[in-house]
Amino acid sequence: MIKLVVTDMDGTFLNDKKEFSEEFWEIYSKMEEKGIKFVVASGRQYQNLKKNFDRIMDRIVFIAENGSYVIEREKEIYSRVLSKEIIKKYVGIGRRIPTTNVVLCGKKSAYIESVDPKFVKEVEKYYEEKKVVLDLLEVNDDEIIKITYCDLSGTEENVYPYVKDEKDSQIVVSGEIWLDISHLESNKGIALEALQKELGITYDETMIFGDYLNDYEMLKKGRYSFAMENAHEEIKKISNFMAKSNNENGVIEELKKII
Repeated sequence: MIKLVVTDMDGTFLNDKKEFSEEFWEIYSKMEEKGIKFVVASGRQYQNLKKNFDRIMDRIVFIAENGSYVIEREKEIYSRVLSKEIIKKYVGIGRRIPTTNVVLCGKKSAYIESVDPKFVKEVEKYYEEKKVVLDLLEVNDDEIIKITYCDLSGTEENVYPYVKDEKDSQIVVSGEIWLDISHLESNKGIALEALQKELGITYDETMIFGDYLNDYEMLKKGRYSFAMENAHEEIKKISNFMAKSNNENGVIEELKKII
């Protein structure tokens, strides 16, 4: 029996217009009646996720910032904060990549230096709270839980080579134009496992949906692991099932089957 449903957002639950079907609200009510816990697991900021699910924000769990920050009913369940040394190192690397802009992701807000309109437009899709600062290394009044590189020319080919050999952090290409750097003890899989233990829910009782490389570890934590039809090939290889694409309401269609 499925007791826990976990879904990624972009490329999975959301279509390419960054929307999800209104049909979900009725489906969620039926899941809740059956005692099925719903979890949103994303690279997005907590404040952004909360806005997307404002109707039920006090009844679901948020795994934000790719597993660096887990919140339920405004209560922190799990977090991993980056050291000043790590922040200095990766801000420095990001600044040296000509086509890349850096985002510092804190518990309170995201922080950026660049005001390039194309970059800011992308940041606003995923970060509800953001501040422009003169120097990212001077942000001292927040706990930093993730560093993100945004490269509109593509991160897998143009950014990942700069950091692929680093061993002091979790480094993952999380989207076509995004690469995330987190604490070594921080990814969606680690966060989900901690949540499963807290809830007393097993691998065999867990259903998971994902599409990109930042979902890799998470998809190994449930028997009912679904790669979206539009997923990265590496995600398809390690998933036990396939769902229709994000533009065909793939997650919604699978949830209908369990209610």
